[in-house]
Amino acid sequence: MQNNRNYFIAIALSVLIVLGWQYFIMGPRIEAQRLAEEARLAQEAQTTQAQPNPAAPAGTVSGALPGTNTQASAETNREEAIAKSPRVAIDTPALAGSINLTGARFDDLKLKEYRETVDPTSPIITLFNPADTKDGYFTELGYIAGENAGAVPGPATVWTLAEGDKLTQATPVTLSFTNEAGLTFLRKISVDEHYMFTIEDTIQNAGAAAASVAPYGRITRYNKPTTASVYVLHEGFLGVLGAENGLTEESYGDIEEEAVTGAKATGGWLGITDKYWAAALVPQQTLAFETRFSHFTDGQPRYQADFKNDAVSIAPGQAASVKQLVFAGAKEVPVVDDYEAGYSIPKFDLMIDWGWFYFITKPMFKMMDYFYRLVGNFGVAILLTTIVVKALFFPLASKQYASMANMKRVQPKMEELKAKHGDDRMAMQQAMMQLYKEEKINPVAGCWPMLLQIPVFFALYKVIYVTIEMRHAPFFGWIHDLSAPDPTSLFNLFGLLPYDVPHFLMIGVWPLVMGITMFLQMRMNPMPPDPTQAMLFNWMPLIFTFMLGSFPAGLVIYWAWNNTLSIAQQSVIMKRHGAKIELFDNIKGLFRRKPAKTK
Repeated sequence: MQNNRNYFIAIALSVLIVLGWQYFIMGPRIEAQRLAEEARLAQEAQTTQAQPNPAAPAGTVSGALPGTNTQASAETNREEAIAKSPRVAIDTPALAGSINLTGARFDDLKLKEYRETVDPTSPIITLFNPADTKDGYFTELGYIAGENAGAVPGPATVWTLAEGDKLTQATPVTLSFTNEAGLTFLRKISVDEHYMFTIEDTIQNAGAAAASVAPYGRITRYNKPTTASVYVLHEGFLGVLGAENGLTEESYGDIEEEAVTGAKATGGWLGITDKYWAAALVPQQTLAFETRFSHFTDGQPRYQADFKNDAVSIAPGQAASVKQLVFAGAKEVPVVDDYEAGYSIPKFDLMIDWGWFYFITKPMFKMMDYFYRLVGNFGVAILLTTIVVKALFFPLASKQYASMANMKRVQPKMEELKAKHGDDRMAMQQAMMQLYKEEKINPVAGCWPMLLQIPVFFALYKVIYVTIEMRHAPFFGWIHDLSAPDPTSLFNLFGLLPYDVPHFLMIGVWPLVMGITMFLQMRMNPMPPDPTQAMLFNWMPLIFTFMLGSFPAGLVIYWAWNNTLSIAQQSVIMKRHGAKIELFDNIKGLFRRKPAKTK
């Protein structure tokens, strides 16, 4: 009974923690950000009113951020769109595609190492598509013209291939463009063996006057992900908009209502993320930049993440350089971590949504990844990680089960108190507290271990759900993808009957195993005397079986294994404290005829 009460207390406290965090931490933080943005906009408005026609100082660019031009509706198929313009092929161990010489745009990119399904013959993942297609998704870097700059590279600029014929990890390519004002733009593009492009621009001024240009970059996307995200995962706009700032996340829906403009800052990155893939821009870290997340409805509706750097001035006969990075690919944990360290990109690892419990989630993934590299199976890695977690929590679990053993030991005395005091709840409560004091029992000792394990469970759920390493990772038998639900169902006899069942009836083998182990774990303790509580605990394993039927198989396997270890752990600890293990007695009690009530 006491353990059941502790279970309800743990659930209630967890809800209170979440609500308290939202009310006391996130609510004020969001309100402060809103007020700061309003104050900034008001200040900008006052400045504009005071100086209606300001003269641009030398070396500045007052042009608008990119992306306000109307994009015509896109109807061309992908192959035709690619064939429309001259291109430079991309071929690396991880990437295939091409660079569009019109705009020097990255708009054709596929990920060689990932396929759409577990079928090895299924198409590889397509990340970028040309602007002429209905699924347009692309990245470009260009310039906004300042003083004496003339025509500068933009979306419609046709670059010339100056050096190289194919972009590989060993062979960079160089593009060139010269305008009427004597500015020559040389763009060297290189790529590593994974997903990072390095764009080094050299701007040469052969004119008679100093010129200024402002670099910009944008990621444009027409459509949202086809599969709606769940609450534990952010998909949409994100970035670290200044080296000293934290992570900014904005959903597609929020940006549709109102664009978000970041304050001018130095250092950081911005982009658009899916569950497993992302595109990100890393401006030159020494130049201040402004950022914007927008949704445009003129012409082709589109989402856009962009930045505009401060201007770069080029004296006559001199040259200036700008170095920027473009990430486009899979959010592999070690790769993203290496980019953060190797390129000194602030908080780049937060591109992967580790959640509130970052300090638990990421170390847990590291441990799981270590076991995976050791045994070669992520399912086995989950089992080994669970053993480590159970070992770490063993001292707390020992106290929990010791408390339960002590509660069972004094159960006869509790029954005597009930018989003595009857319906006098106040007297019963006082007698119970005195009994706990005499027997040195802490009735809430069993609650805290359960409460502390909730963040661990949630962290593991995050790891399994958000990390690409778990995608299409097989276990044994019929489990070919640990990130997807168990594909079998009890309601067609696990595939023996030739028909499909509705999604809500997809109760596979592993959810059933989990339900059985949960049932056995709950039967390790006496059922509560309260009929309502008893009914709830009788139905809870069945309810959780249906709930977890749609969860990733990796999480269900973890829960079943964790229940099994808990049963073994509880048996050993309770035997050590001389308490009877009532599993089989409690199961037999389910089938005993209830005594008739006496009048």
